[in-house]
Amino acid sequence: MKFSCSQQTLTKALNIVSKAVTIRTTIPVLKGILLKVDQQGILTMSASDLDLSIEKKIKVENSAPGEIVVLSKLFGDIIRKLPDEVITIEESDGKVNIKCSNSEFNIIGLAADEFPNINPNDEDSEELVFNKEILKDMIRKTSFAASIDENKGAMTGVLVEMEENSLNMIAIDGFRMAVSREQMKNKKKENIIIPAKILNEISRIISETETENEDVKVLLSKKKAVFSMENTKVVVRLLEGEFMNYRRIIPSDNPCRVVLNRNDFLDGVERASLLAKVGKNNLVRLEIKDGSIEITSKSEEGNVKEHIIVSKEGNDLTIGFNSKYLIDVLKVIDDENIVLLFNTSVSPCLVKPVSGDNFEYLILPVRISQ
Repeated sequence: MKFSCSQQTLTKALNIVSKAVTIRTTIPVLKGILLKVDQQGILTMSASDLDLSIEKKIKVENSAPGEIVVLSKLFGDIIRKLPDEVITIEESDGKVNIKCSNSEFNIIGLAADEFPNINPNDEDSEELVFNKEILKDMIRKTSFAASIDENKGAMTGVLVEMEENSLNMIAIDGFRMAVSREQMKNKKKENIIIPAKILNEISRIISETETENEDVKVLLSKKKAVFSMENTKVVVRLLEGEFMNYRRIIPSDNPCRVVLNRNDFLDGVERASLLAKVGKNNLVRLEIKDGSIEITSKSEEGNVKEHIIVSKEGNDLTIGFNSKYLIDVLKVIDDENIVLLFNTSVSPCLVKPVSGDNFEYLILPVRISQ
């Protein structure tokens, strides 16, 4: 195997592929990146931790076909430190020679036949096509609400729910729920669960991938999902298990309805949270009455009071929240105005758009002394 490539091109590809490399493994080849050059002068770089696999193709010069696995950290450190010039890489007898300008390295490689096959069997698969900005937006609006507790199984993932005329993403961690919806025709109804942390990596990869094509193809099979963007492929192992019936926990009776400016509310909660962080469980208190919400928080260091002008229908209410959960939700919404729906001081708050149903958030309150 032999090829030449610019340092910048190789570094960009490495930055993407190395996201799938794990250091928490006893299998040496999983700490590496597979370099494979074909007869057409295309270098395919691959990495896998068995849950997430990434493949990146780049055009190279002066090539000879072959394949070898290089240790990701060492190889990456070398390539990133080399000058912005052409790098020539050649494999011989399991050793990899790296030349650039006045530098030359020789490192030990691993046999390519030990590297796992990351391409799934594509039989009985469903293909979806996303605009890349829409996919990134849906991930941004949901993944933050997935549980980070590995013991919670399916709740560490985002449910992708395919219905006849829409595709929904749902995440729940036991304290809040996020739902994002996009209109999309689907051939069949199907639900899959993708690990939230891997969806976040996919969003970053989409941002880093320079492509003229605005679409991301997603191929779904029973155990894996394959995200394809021109010369980049990401293979994800799906989570197994039952996802919570999220529709059952959305309250239908909400006698208190508040319409407010999202930015004003976010600013007020963020300021109140400066003192909430000092106290217990980041508590901020909302007193909803007449045409305003009074946001208060107090600790041993002091207290704070904020007033937000709102449009209210229904009952007055005093309710407490963990300020972080409110802020997380308000930051991912783009709408200028939003609707808050309340029932009682111990019932969840439902956050919705003023019109339509493209998002829905549920936030559990913190019990407060009246």
